[in-house]
Amino acid sequence: MAYGLARRELRPRVPLRPGEGERDHLTSLEGLAALSLDALSSVAYGPEAIVLGLVAAGTGALTATLPITLVITFLLAVLVVSYTQVIAVHPDGGGAYAVSKKDLGAKVSLLAAASLVVDYVLTVAVSLAAGTDALASAFPAFADHKLVVCLIGLALLTAVNLRGVTDSARMLMLPTVLFIASIGGVIVVGLLRAHPAAVVGTAQPHPAHEALGILLVLKAFSSGCSALTGVEAIANAVPTFRTPRVRRAQRTELMLGAILALLLVGLAFLIHRDHVAPRGQVTVLAQLTAGSFGTGPAYYATNLLVTLVLLLAANTSFGGLPVLMSLLARDNRLPHLFGLRAERPVYRYGVVALALLAALLLIAVDASTHRLIPLFAIGVFIGFTLSQIGLVRHWATERPAHWRQRALINGTGALLTTVATVILLTTKFLHGAWVVVVAIPLMMLLFARIQRYYTQVGRELERGRTPGPPALRERSLVIVPLGEVSKLARHAVSAALAFGGEVVAVAVHSDPDRARALQEEWQRWNPGVRLDIIDSPHRSLVQPIVEYVERAAGDGRQIAVLIPEVEPRHRRYEILQNQRGLLLAHILRSRTDVVVCMLPYRLSV
Repeated sequence: MAYGLARRELRPRVPLRPGEGERDHLTSLEGLAALSLDALSSVAYGPEAIVLGLVAAGTGALTATLPITLVITFLLAVLVVSYTQVIAVHPDGGGAYAVSKKDLGAKVSLLAAASLVVDYVLTVAVSLAAGTDALASAFPAFADHKLVVCLIGLALLTAVNLRGVTDSARMLMLPTVLFIASIGGVIVVGLLRAHPAAVVGTAQPHPAHEALGILLVLKAFSSGCSALTGVEAIANAVPTFRTPRVRRAQRTELMLGAILALLLVGLAFLIHRDHVAPRGQVTVLAQLTAGSFGTGPAYYATNLLVTLVLLLAANTSFGGLPVLMSLLARDNRLPHLFGLRAERPVYRYGVVALALLAALLLIAVDASTHRLIPLFAIGVFIGFTLSQIGLVRHWATERPAHWRQRALINGTGALLTTVATVILLTTKFLHGAWVVVVAIPLMMLLFARIQRYYTQVGRELERGRTPGPPALRERSLVIVPLGEVSKLARHAVSAALAFGGEVVAVAVHSDPDRARALQEEWQRWNPGVRLDIIDSPHRSLVQPIVEYVERAAGDGRQIAVLIPEVEPRHRRYEILQNQRGLLLAHILRSRTDVVVCMLPYRLSV
């Protein structure tokens, strides 16, 4: 007995693969960096969107900026509280989709899924386009290459996310902290100053060509609601958090809501106090930055940081959409490959699909932010509304403690988001929102057709039923296509004999002399397997073997075709190997019902 040593159980320690341990999931701070940049970066264009909407009634109408922002902040608070409840009720992620599927029915859940997919793709496109606009404002040389810059940024984000959401979160941690500190500094320093330190941009006249009525206020409100996009991303990606996942995700949602509310209200107050109006060649946020820091190094550093964060804000979609697509694949509404994960906890097919859709959208609009903005926010507000209504029904059905108070919060949120959705559709329909109105039903139809296909497949395969006994076939045949007697032939024939039944080697030759030489060499080797040589005057190698297999399968026997393939040790040599084996396998699978097996022979070079 060993003294002084604590007793412990001796268990074999199996090392975890990447993605199997908690280290590859998000903490609360990492989740804030990976999933909240979309919402946080909206302070760069949300308040400005309100100002641009109100200035149609003249600069005097800009006094309504602060009241409108306060209403948006109240809506933000309702949404944050609601999504903390969504996280608790649906810890597997999915957000509005999960709520709708459980509480509102299959058809409504299709609407939620389609609206979220549209929103995530638009989030990537808008973030990259807006960031490129900010970069071009600081460096005019990029003005003619915005699309190229967007696509390069998209490629970098895709590459990082293919390595894992945790890696992307660590990469985004520093820019997120610096961005929050910079915008917070603009607000604090601006509040301490009696008047702006500097004025940037060129003055522009803003004659009033519209009265400050309810319609203009609603337009400004709908534009400012773009600041709320991204609030739902955390609820959609709960599985990416470390345990306890629900508590960490809720903490992250509350942190996002508090920080975003402070930044929005602070910037709106400065706009209201200093009467900030749109000026040429600069953004409203740039004017506020100059008013706080002057036009020194801090001004340029803040603007460059805003550009970087806007470009990185697209990462929110890379954290949320692949998880949503995996849930849709699990529900047979998307191809099942979207539910496959790599060794790291990454749904790579979802990441690639998002990148391709965003790239196509950017190319279609030539990376124009003004053409994307009318499409923005509609999809996410549909999701907001459905999640609120779904939770009201959930509380009314389950009736847990304090369910009436929870239902009141969600009901208020549903009313507000429904009004916001109607306003967004009516005020932006002719400016491009009709594209979303068309795209969402088409996507719902796609989901429904995919689900119908999987249902028909399941019915034909009789899934869920006990099948009859397997069909016994006493005669079986294994066909081995070969070209010469070699170590590869020995490897293939040995494997074929292990299958049992009759084994036949098949070779195709167009030269009678070479065919005769192969027959003699086969007889000297004498592996105990018959060799059939097919004469092919037209030098076709694949088609004669396919016809041979079809004839052999005509008598009802179970046929297996074992195709040996040479695999080099290094991938760079793969192009040097002929691909006839893969071509033969593809044609056999498409034209016959035989069993096709690929037998690798791995080289040492």
